Amino acid sequence: MNAYARMMRGAEALARGLGRLPPLRPERHDLEITRDVPYLDGGDRFRRLDVYRPRGAREPLPAVLYLHGGGFQFFDKSSHWSLAARFARAGAVVFNANYRLAPAHPYPAAAEDAAAALLWLARHAERYGADPTRLVVAGESAGANLSLALAVAACWRRPEPWAGAVFDAGLVPRVVLPACGFLDVTRPERFAAAHPFVRERIRVICAAYLPASGEPEAQRELASPLLVLERAPAPERPFPACFAIAGGRDPVREDSLRLGRALARLGVPHEVRLYPGGLHAFHAYGLTRLAREAWADQLGFVRAQLGR
Repeated sequence: MNAYARMMRGAEALARGLGRLPPLRPERHDLEITRDVPYLDGGDRFRRLDVYRPRGAREPLPAVLYLHGGGFQFFDKSSHWSLAARFARAGAVVFNANYRLAPAHPYPAAAEDAAAALLWLARHAERYGADPTRLVVAGESAGANLSLALAVAACWRRPEPWAGAVFDAGLVPRVVLPACGFLDVTRPERFAAAHPFVRERIRVICAAYLPASGEPEAQRELASPLLVLERAPAPERPFPACFAIAGGRDPVREDSLRLGRALARLGVPHEVRLYPGGLHAFHAYGLTRLAREAWADQLGFVRAQLGR
């Protein structure tokens, strides 16, 4: 096993460990946190979210819907609390959501749940002091895929029932932040040059999230929102401004570069930034110089787009 494969396994083990840490203590971060809010009636643990809000904030703040990564199979909102907290400390109300996981729940389960969380946010944001007209949808890895799929659903009328519900709600994010995105799950063979460990992980992810099915392809397209954007006509509604980060050593970094080209073709305000030396989801380890730089860039882009 080479050094990269060891680091990948180490990163996965560390992320799993974070999910088992004691709950976040809000007083340490000057945050108010409301936990395990169902975003669907009778929602099980997969259909719940946590709300992070700066303590004592009085005016309505921008809203952030955060969707965690983990190859569509692992982790939950608790393992990604530090990323949600970082947005909240920057001055947003953050809705950190769970969703159903593969392989028990393949596509479109995760996308349906992300859409349900977004629709719940549209109805309840003001109750938590959030302004839904200043909405940011963010996520990393698989969460970036889901974030981008929601943005597509908000801007084009689509045949998928969950996407149609998002379009009908009329809530279009102002900004989408698909970090280190795995945005095309249809062709794992495109990673033939990657290390065997990485190739096998990607193959397993794709097979679990999008298994062979007799469903019409039109109902499965948004599993790979990048492919939809690459061939889409002009959007029916203005597509949100997009800032995509990726590590220079991330095996799926090409998806972010392709995203930049697709958005440029559509005339969407965007920036794609590679961080040399960064691995997959490098920004989740916030104490590193590279992670701090990426967070400063993301938050600066959001502030510029929201006018604050």
